[in-house]
Amino acid sequence: MQNLMAASKELFRRGPDECFATFDDLCRHCAEVKEKSVDRWHQPSKIRLDVESGRLRLALGNEGSFRMNNWSFSQLCGLAGIHRDTVNKLSAGTASQVFTETLPQTGNRHIQVLTTAVEPGETVRAIHGAGYTRLYDADLLSMVREFATDFQPPQQAKIADAPEAVPDEDVPFVPDPPKPRGTGLYRGEQDMFVFLIDPAGWTEINGEAFAPGFFLWNSEVGKRSVGIQTFWFQAVCQNHIVWDAVEVVEFSRKHTAKVHEAFSEIRGIVERLVAKRDERRDGFVKVIRKATETKLGDDADSVLKILSDRGITRALAKEALEIARHAGRFTVFSLVDALTRLSSRSKFAGERTDADAKASALLALAA
Repeated sequence: MQNLMAASKELFRRGPDECFATFDDLCRHCAEVKEKSVDRWHQPSKIRLDVESGRLRLALGNEGSFRMNNWSFSQLCGLAGIHRDTVNKLSAGTASQVFTETLPQTGNRHIQVLTTAVEPGETVRAIHGAGYTRLYDADLLSMVREFATDFQPPQQAKIADAPEAVPDEDVPFVPDPPKPRGTGLYRGEQDMFVFLIDPAGWTEINGEAFAPGFFLWNSEVGKRSVGIQTFWFQAVCQNHIVWDAVEVVEFSRKHTAKVHEAFSEIRGIVERLVAKRDERRDGFVKVIRKATETKLGDDADSVLKILSDRGITRALAKEALEIARHAGRFTVFSLVDALTRLSSRSKFAGERTDADAKASALLALAA
């Protein structure tokens, strides 16, 4: 078993503006961004820097000039081979001249510029060479909606909020509505991360209870790879650490020409996780149904011997027999249920775990 930290790390690095309250909210946002995005291809010689109101703007041939965000500006600096901290020390006019002299001006390979029409205007979100292939977040989420219909975010994490600003006594104070935090659904200007589980998918693996879940990540602008990690877990804490995960499967791919093959692979991984969940859940239901019909013994003495042979103390077995007697029959299920109730009374976690394991092992008698 292993503990998975990816969702917890995302929790503490994401601000409120990158959090979404529901999966539907995230899907709508990503679909809107995709609809308003355009890939513009230009030869290096057709790209220049203009200065408008003291700020640099990226001019693309005859398509006009566009503002840049922090990420696309860093990519532009990388394309020019200069450090962004150096450029930030220059005036806009001088910086424009520096880019004129350092940006590549020759070659037939086009440069790919992603613009998105978001307030306060159309913004350059990414700048790449011809070898980069984009995979939109909206397409990945549509696949999840289709094939992982029962999966949802885990319980909302609890993290400390920043102290509230002290209102000015002379100005009417209207607090902003609270924004969601720690939802497991994150998307910023650079990347997306999604944490989903199936809260009704609990089943038994080697005598212990597990439920399925997965992490999904992507970047439309080249910040990170596209990938997925699926797993079966026993618990998720308030800091979104996934505890005691088994059958962990991870796949990732860079945004190269074959990135859309990765989309098919990720879809197949999700489909296999869902199919395994259904198979295990159906099998578990069959075992429980049979356990309600299978008698552990014909009388109290024979049942007591069977329980003792499986490491259950005589005193605990007698209490379980008394509870099961009121249920009508000494079935496997009635005895397992009785032992599970009794173990919950123990003050010590180790004793409870041991007792639950011995009780669950009785289900094998009905398999």
